[in-house]
Amino acid sequence: METPLISCDDHLDLNMLPANVWSDRLSSKWGDQVPHVEELENGTAQWVCGSQRWGGWAGKPSGFSGPKPIHTAYDRGGIEDVTELRAGNAALRLQDMDRDHVWGHLVFGPVTSIKTDDEQLMRDCYAAYNDWLHEDFCTHAPDRLIGVAMLPPHPEPAIAELKRLAKRGGVKQANLQIAVCEPRLEDKRWEPLFDLLEESGIVLSFHVTVFPSATKAFDKYKGSAGATFLHAKMFIEQFLDPFVDLFAWGILERHPGLKIVIAESGVGWVPWVVEELDYRHWRLWECADFWDDKGGIPHKKKPSEVFRNQVYGTFQQSPTAMRLTEFWGPENLLWASDYPHPDSIWPNSEKTISETMAHMNPDMVRQIVGGNAAKLYGLDLSKATVKGRLAIGDQARAA
Repeated sequence: METPLISCDDHLDLNMLPANVWSDRLSSKWGDQVPHVEELENGTAQWVCGSQRWGGWAGKPSGFSGPKPIHTAYDRGGIEDVTELRAGNAALRLQDMDRDHVWGHLVFGPVTSIKTDDEQLMRDCYAAYNDWLHEDFCTHAPDRLIGVAMLPPHPEPAIAELKRLAKRGGVKQANLQIAVCEPRLEDKRWEPLFDLLEESGIVLSFHVTVFPSATKAFDKYKGSAGATFLHAKMFIEQFLDPFVDLFAWGILERHPGLKIVIAESGVGWVPWVVEELDYRHWRLWECADFWDDKGGIPHKKKPSEVFRNQVYGTFQQSPTAMRLTEFWGPENLLWASDYPHPDSIWPNSEKTISETMAHMNPDMVRQIVGGNAAKLYGLDLSKATVKGRLAIGDQARAA
């Protein structure tokens, strides 16, 4: 069958950003603190902001040779020269999307890369990136490139930036790098953010980060083959506390119009957690008389009901999740290619979808690979001129 594919978790990392993202937009008052690219003695290049080194820039050859400890989508797709900054070059990115037969990308920006001790500079850096994303990058193909705004990881600057974005319009989703957010979500300082998200209709996402500073998981094991397996633990570990907080402290129930996307954390672990939350909800209400003189129980709805109405999850390939669609419901799963990260299935999205969803109802597949995203983000799939060809249902059996 043919159907438009909307990938709901794709990337534009620091290493792929054009060198002028911040220098063209930040006030001259910041001088050499403005984030910029510096070439090193060995010919490679890094992003620098004041005394902070943010990370490498791919616009210069890395000088690396020999076997790689980790492959990206580019490696698997036969692209050896990344100095063209394909992810950050709209024309080249669209070529890569066409090659994968994917119509749309939700474009997540650099994860935990904006680092400075100056709070105002930090705020200005987030704002400058968000403006560049929506005014310079996504405008090359606004129906296909859907920019995910970045929010600072602390309440007051996050609220200020969200207010600015809501006022300017055109922003469909904003991301909190939840692994480094402080304080925890039950803190009342976050409440105005949830209010504003609900009022504006902007979707909130939490995206996983693989940086060791998020959990210190790799410090002891760095350089060992076993460290590769720690990602399985770390992805869930980053999300578990904030995910449970959404229900335990009534955040979602108080804000029924708030939509949350949990991105790249996997979705197979979620059903058990929600099932356990439902059980704890029952245990709470089993003892309702205990709470009568203590203000009562504010948790009126079952967590699974709240979850079904307000939470979405992205995945690349998950045979497990595809057998849990009854739990997730027909509208809450969002397919993703994760371009161009190591976990990405680019440029083999059609093949991977066909292999993992062949047994499913074709109408449900259409929803998961594009329809759900179109509904959540208000996208018009009738404009799609690029469509995926999938072997699903009878077509898969015939093949």
